[in-house]
Amino acid sequence: MQRLSDDTLLSLLHDLESDRVERKETFKGDVPKKARQAVCAFANDLPVHDAPGVLFIGARDNGTSSGIEISDRLLLALSDMKTDGNILPLPVLSVEKRILDDAAFAVVTVQPSDMPPVKYDGRIWIRTGPRRAIANAQEERILTEKRRYKNLPFDLYPVPSASLNDLSRTIFEAEYLPQAFADDILEANHRSYEERLASCRMIVSPDDPTPTVLGLLAIGKAPQDFLPGASIQFLRIDGANLTDPVIDEALIGGALVEMLRQIEEKLRAHNRIAFDVLSAPTHRKDSPYPQAALQQVLYNAVLHRTYEGTNAPIRIYWFNDRIEIHSPGGPYGNVTPENFGRPGITDYRNPNIADALKVYGFIQAFGRGIAIARQEMDKNGNPPPKFDLSSSMVACTLPGKPKS
Repeated sequence: MQRLSDDTLLSLLHDLESDRVERKETFKGDVPKKARQAVCAFANDLPVHDAPGVLFIGARDNGTSSGIEISDRLLLALSDMKTDGNILPLPVLSVEKRILDDAAFAVVTVQPSDMPPVKYDGRIWIRTGPRRAIANAQEERILTEKRRYKNLPFDLYPVPSASLNDLSRTIFEAEYLPQAFADDILEANHRSYEERLASCRMIVSPDDPTPTVLGLLAIGKAPQDFLPGASIQFLRIDGANLTDPVIDEALIGGALVEMLRQIEEKLRAHNRIAFDVLSAPTHRKDSPYPQAALQQVLYNAVLHRTYEGTNAPIRIYWFNDRIEIHSPGGPYGNVTPENFGRPGITDYRNPNIADALKVYGFIQAFGRGIAIARQEMDKNGNPPPKFDLSSSMVACTLPGKPKS
């Protein structure tokens, strides 16, 4: 992401009529909410500037400094706008402290999204001139049409062999839409079924209702008919080696929600909870593995795997002494074998699948799954997770508890 020069920032800071800039004197009260609306609007780039929008914190309307302290705590709070999951798809932005005209400002630089429309809190915010508002049906359609000319990630590729009939309207309207959009937006029912699908990136556009990879995975009736590897294979092995007897197995398919619910039920069935009534004054639950750790590693596998060019499923091997979860596709983008798992280091091969998992409630915030898994394993008395990375696979091993 290109860093804007001081001269460019000063020009934006003092240009009162620009629709590429917003100024806030502080980051208190309702400003965090309005700042997220501004980030969403800059990401949508309705005027098609194809240039970053800039949010200045610590600036008055006339471009002068308000004099607030630009602390590390403030910069971290601003950075949280990128990963807290309230702006979807995830925005591309940078946060930095800059000295301009001998005064300090917090500068949030937001890149136009390749995957509009972008939503904040279930609403599509736009900006034209000094006006920031919620997009109407025509503006939403314009944003959807912009995607045709972008370099899209694989999860937005059209699947020409699929048709609108391969998507479940019931799941879309009863489960996905109510969680993706705010109630007041849904009540303003001026959009066709195809327009709503296109706005959620489930089809290419209202005029081209070809389902996307995301559409098939999120609301498809039988996505494995088109994406054979988009499944999860489970094996419960009575031993420590793949050659030992298999006592339970399943190949789980369906759309994302159905697939994740089924595999979570399978994992819970094998993760039997024991009750210790002897070693403490009150009985306590004891499970071989913390359910939260299993969930986080599983969600990460579904989110970060590659769906392109492979028919390999996610594989879960439950041995007597450990669980291994193998996800097709190596580290992606900014993530490397050297920085894998570090706080704040994340990138998304499938940003729109990330959007869907957030909408369905499987993910609350981004970039924290591995940290949560490590924390929960430690609390449960298990050794920490281990990761084995290659160019074609990420394997996570969750060790069982040491025998006392």
